[in-house]
This record gives sequence, C-alpha cells and structure tokens, in this order.
Amino acid sequence: MSRFLQFDNVAFSYPGMAEPLLRGVTAHFPEGAWTGIVGANGAGKTTLLKLAAGALAPTDGHIRQIGSARYAVQRTDAPPDDWLEFMDSWDPPAMDARALLGVEPEWADRWDTLSHGERKRAQIAAALWRRPDVLALDEPTNHLDAHAKGVLLAALKSFRGVGLLVSHDRDFLDEFCSQCLFIFPPRIVMRPGGVSAGMAQDRLEQTRAKEQHDSNAGKARRLQAAAQQRREAAEQSAARTNRLKRKKLPENDHDGRAKRQLAKLTNKDGWGFSQSAALRTRAAKLLAPDAAIRVDYEMGFWLEDSGKSSRNYVAELPEGEIDLGDGRTLVHPTLTIRPDDRIALVGDNGLGKSTLVKKVVANANVPPEKLLVIPQEIGEEESQAIHADVKRLDRVPLGRVMTLISRLGSRPGRLLASTTPSPGEIRKILLARGVERGPHFIVMDEPTNHLDLPSIECLENALAETPCALLLVSHDERFLARLTTRRWQLTQFGNTIRLTMGSSIPDRT
Repeated sequence: MSRFLQFDNVAFSYPGMAEPLLRGVTAHFPEGAWTGIVGANGAGKTTLLKLAAGALAPTDGHIRQIGSARYAVQRTDAPPDDWLEFMDSWDPPAMDARALLGVEPEWADRWDTLSHGERKRAQIAAALWRRPDVLALDEPTNHLDAHAKGVLLAALKSFRGVGLLVSHDRDFLDEFCSQCLFIFPPRIVMRPGGVSAGMAQDRLEQTRAKEQHDSNAGKARRLQAAAQQRREAAEQSAARTNRLKRKKLPENDHDGRAKRQLAKLTNKDGWGFSQSAALRTRAAKLLAPDAAIRVDYEMGFWLEDSGKSSRNYVAELPEGEIDLGDGRTLVHPTLTIRPDDRIALVGDNGLGKSTLVKKVVANANVPPEKLLVIPQEIGEEESQAIHADVKRLDRVPLGRVMTLISRLGSRPGRLLASTTPSPGEIRKILLARGVERGPHFIVMDEPTNHLDLPSIECLENALAETPCALLLVSHDERFLARLTTRRWQLTQFGNTIRLTMGSSIPDRT
C-alpha cells in the first residue's frame, strides 16, 4: 500500500489567539521523500509537524494519511516516552536504530548527563525504532558535531516513509530534501528542491511580483488623475446645472424643450460622477495588497551599548580538572579571557564543553548586569517563566525588547499572544534583554541553534561589530571563523579530555 500525507486547506489556532497560526495549508508529502519545512521562528513549523504526526488536530480543513506517525521533538529536556523500552529492546529494529546513530547501552540510565548532541541522536534513534509511515523531525541537527551529522544523514537516508524535516541548517536541507514547504504567513508555498533553490525561486517571484505591483501603481496613478479630472468637470457642470435650475423656465417652453435640456444636463452630471467613481474603483483594485508579495520587516540587530571592560580580564579559571562523570576528567590550563578576546570553544559531542562554560561563567569578573549568557538549551518551564516575566514589563521597556525581537525577524504580537514561545523565540528574548544592559562579556553556547536563517545572519553581523569579549561554543565553523580569533580545543585521550589553546581559527577567511 502506498503511503502518503495530504493537507487539505488546513488551519490551526491555539486557544486565545486572535487569528490562526496556520491557515489554508494545502500540501502533498510523498512516500520515500523528505520535505523541508522552512520559515521564521514562531511561524508555525513545529505546529505543522505536530499536525502531521497527529499530536494536534486541525481547527479547520482535513489531514489525510495512511499508516502510523512519529514526531521527534525539538527540545532535549526529557527522554522520549518509550526511552527505557527502546533501550531494553533487542529486536532487530531497535538494534539497527541504536547502531545507526551510535547509541551506547550505558545511555539508558544517564539521560541527564548526556550531552545535548547525544540526546538528539537518541531521540531520533527511538523514533526510527518504531518504523513509522510518517516521520516528523524537529531541528535534528541541533547540537551535532560534523561526525554526528554525517551519521544522522546516513541513518535518515535509510528511511522509506514520508519524511518531514524542520531545520535551519541550509546545507542539510539542500543535501537531503526533494522539496521544501515555505511558511511566509499568510502565504505557504511548496517548492521543489532544497532550501537554496527554493529561496532563489522566492526571490525571483518576489522581484516579478514587485515589478508588477510597481506597474500597477503607475496605472493606478493615471486612473486616479483621470478620475479627479472627471470629478472636477462633473462638479463644474453640476454647478452650472444648479444655476439653471434656480432660474425660471421660459414661459413659452410649451414643448418642454428647456425641461428636457435641463434633465439632459443633470444626467450628464450624474454620468460624470459615476465615471469618476468607476475609475477610482479600478485604481483601488490595482493598489490592493498582493498576497504574492511578502512583507519583509526591517531587520538588523545591534549591540551599540555593549562595551569593552576596563578590568584586566573578564574571566579567569585557574588550572585544574573537572569531573565529567563515568570516570572521565576534563583537564585544562589556566584560562584567562581578556576584555577584547574572541574565543571559540570547540570539540566533539560529549566532551564537556557546556560544563566548562558553566565553570567559566562562575568565575566571571564583570558586574552581573554586564554578563550576557545564552545557554545551549532552555527548558520548557524556564521558557514559560521568561516569557511571563517579559509580559509583565512596563510599556516602555517592553517596547524596547519587542523592537529588538522584531529586528531579529519575529512578530512581537504573535510572540506575546503565545503560551509557550518556540526555543528560537526564547533565545531572542534573552538576547534582547541582555543587549539592553550593555554587556562587557557575551557567552553563547551553540548560538545558532533554533534560530532561523535571517536571524543567524543578523546575530553574526551584530557580534562582528561588538567591542566586548566573546566566548562562543559552536559546531558552525563558518560562524566561528568570522567572529573569533582564539581557539580552545577539547580532545579526548581515553578517559581524559584535554584543552589546548590556539591563536586563531583554522582556514579563517
């Protein structure tokens, strides 16, 4: 039996929303192919995956599918519901899934100590175990190093069902997807090929639509000018007619000629006014908003209030060792971060990068309000608390935060109306609130995770211009190459992880 997934004019609203998050979604997702879901943070990508997997029901329209479905969540807070069952199973599908994604037996009892990259691989392995007909993956490449990303790609290529993939990883989408669904509210468009081809097509369509809109605007201006001339002529004629009406008709108008002439003038005046109105209606139609033209809000994040600390260093961690558990130890020299240092912390998944970052932050040498820390992951409960705290801000500070968020590509109204913002939106909130304080030291663990592509570019440009110290943990070498000048490398030797320091990022361009 052929498997498929079909959305027919689907709409969805969360309780309390003034307007639907998604509307008019009509799309076909074929068997044996992967479809990328692309859009800004908060546009409804995760919601669409949940609809596809049956975790949510549409508020309007229909979803048709054949077979079972599985959704692998974006967050890595908690293990999958069937985590222990999956790890205890020795049936061939379970063993195959664990082998494909390098899930080790000892992971079963230590979810809390797994790195987020290891958790992500485990989530996807558990989803593949069930061999669903529809597999929906939310940000599967988040947290993954280059090797793990290659392992994931090989594993997903073995899937033969209907695949949906939300990701902001352009290279991954290009290599993997045969079509992409672009969510640009209120428009939702399916395009063949990867995200780069789809974005190129979008730019071409936007250019054509705007050229047509400009042409229509020119025609509309000419019609409005003609309408104004008709109206002025009709008003002048009506004034003459009114003067004639106020005069007495000739006493010798026995055949009614004067009356007929007066009626003729009155009709002519009415025709002039109606023609003017018709021309204005035609002009208004030409100037009506075109659904094909996407409104691109002004973007561009800035860190203009950030500054260079006057202290000798912004953080210092004495030489020492960090116990990572399971018999592993991270050994590091004395780590000093000067006020203008721009440091990349790199290494494979599970080597203790996030643990080291917490130690560095604990030894920061700047006032708390001058330290901006964006962690690798923010749990759902903490996200809700951050969101609620922002909504309680007074009007002026709330306006400043929402302005910064809008310049990172998210719509403030939709963000404030949501009950649980997306992980990308929460990162934007933390960025906006931290930027307000004029930081001297910025620490970001996997800064590009969860952010949409335009937001990543805005963030990169802002960090490139800031004079303050940076400590960035990332697997995105292009991002690091532009922004950092020093490199802290973690490498494993048996149960010992050692940190070595270099002067620059390799292949810096």
